[in-house]
Amino acid sequence: MRNEKLVAFGQRVREIRKSRGLSQEGMAALAGVDRSYMGHIERGEKNITLTKIYQISDALGIEVADLFPRTENVIFPTSQ
Repeated sequence: MRNEKLVAFGQRVREIRKSRGLSQEGMAALAGVDRSYMGHIERGEKNITLTKIYQISDALGIEVADLFPRTENVIFPTSQ
């Protein structure tokens, strides 16, 4: 079962990456992660560490908070 929070995070990462004109491979290189791992993140298949979140935000040149989808666009379950 896919976690909606991870999927929403991954979709946000993909959206920002594409808006920067980066390939998944290029993004992975900038963030210091394997390309296949970046694919898992973008598909919401990995629950990544805070360290990886910072690596991604640094690679994209954005604040960490910008990686998280706006709550008005995403419905999060109240408990898990």
